[in-house]
Amino acid sequence: MKITMIGTGYVGLVSGACFSDFGHHVTCVDTDAAKIAALERGEMPIFEPGLAELVERNVRGGRLGFTTDLVRGVADAEAIFIAVGTPSRRGDGHADLSHVFAATRDIARALVKPAVIVTKSTVPVGTGDEVERILRDEAPDAEAWVVSNPEFLREGAAIEDFKRPDRIVVGTDNDSAAEIMREVYRPLYLNKAPLVFTSRRTAELIKYAANAFLATKITFINEIADLCEAVDADVQDVARGIGLDQRIGGKFLHAGPGYGGSCFPKDTLALLKTAEDFQAPLRIVEAVVKVNDSRKRAMGRKIIQALGGDARGRTVALLGLTFKPNTDDMRDAPSLAIVQALLDAGARVRAYDPEGMDQARPLMRDVEFASGPYEAAEEADAVVLVTEWDVFRALDLKRLASRMAQPIFVDLRNVYPTEDLLEAGFSWHGIGRGGNPQAVQMRDPHGETVPQAARSAVRQRNET
Repeated sequence: MKITMIGTGYVGLVSGACFSDFGHHVTCVDTDAAKIAALERGEMPIFEPGLAELVERNVRGGRLGFTTDLVRGVADAEAIFIAVGTPSRRGDGHADLSHVFAATRDIARALVKPAVIVTKSTVPVGTGDEVERILRDEAPDAEAWVVSNPEFLREGAAIEDFKRPDRIVVGTDNDSAAEIMREVYRPLYLNKAPLVFTSRRTAELIKYAANAFLATKITFINEIADLCEAVDADVQDVARGIGLDQRIGGKFLHAGPGYGGSCFPKDTLALLKTAEDFQAPLRIVEAVVKVNDSRKRAMGRKIIQALGGDARGRTVALLGLTFKPNTDDMRDAPSLAIVQALLDAGARVRAYDPEGMDQARPLMRDVEFASGPYEAAEEADAVVLVTEWDVFRALDLKRLASRMAQPIFVDLRNVYPTEDLLEAGFSWHGIGRGGNPQAVQMRDPHGETVPQAARSAVRQRNET
């Protein structure tokens, strides 16, 4: 099939490259001439594992091309995907649909044959109706059907998610459009990916509901982590204990500094605005948004408390800046709020991230950037693990501690076992792990209090 992808951002580029890898002929269109020129040179505008190789292979095979000429890009297409950005509208939280509607008008003027117009962008309920209205106004004689086909790609694992999806949601009531969409996704039939056909408005809502539910799971376990610290329980054991229940599942139950990125923050806000417009308030989602925003700021206070309550003149090394590993995406990353809190408290901040520093520099102008984790820790008063990149999972902890002015380790992702950090000489602070282990005590079989550092020995005695 011939497919056109309008927009070469995260969703458009990954989707276009994957479709071409299935054997479809794909043209990616973007108004940004510099971006198109870079893509033609094989330079990726985003970091996504495997994407550069995927694009190069399909460009070389003649199945994938790039252009700024929408008329040429649309001319022979049987399926035209709109994959432009829908950021939160400044001031009110509604999704900004200006790029979606502009793309629709351009498509309407370029249509020369029957085609499905597919909204791949994340859009509020009813957007497809407006896209259809614009098409009818701009090209009343055109034979085109508007379909909703939301994406469910995780940054850092997008290619795998596209090629082996949990489900494919298609929103249309038109038989001709449904048949074209079946053909678009026919290569995935071998993987037995569920193809879910529903109404257009339902498909639009599925995307928002899915992201809101995942954001809720993250926020729930983060609040449970706070309770764990208060009662001296272990959130990782709690998460495993509840996650083994198949009705709950273990994914998205990892306590941390709060969610960020390009989807959850803006999509939860947009869903709330839709609910408000239709007078169907979503109180749980409202709470999720508020708790997540406050959590990011609370992480800054947690680091300051680890420093004894005063960060003025102290050096804090941050390991990881992006909102998650395997991406260079800094949008709504928890590190932004953490850095601001530390700077406001008078701290000096030094940071290292394997892929995100170019994106972070314009957002963190008062931060010193290091060439690696050990360089970031040089003479630092505390090291904070913010993003769980693989490169941070097997650090030489003794080497790290030896380079620091004070060996304080704040693990906001619970990557390291307590015993390993204590053995390396660190004062350790984690998430939902009973607070500061040096301050938490327990009783041995004889009723005596025992420091956290000796807990493993007490447990061994109890077991023998």
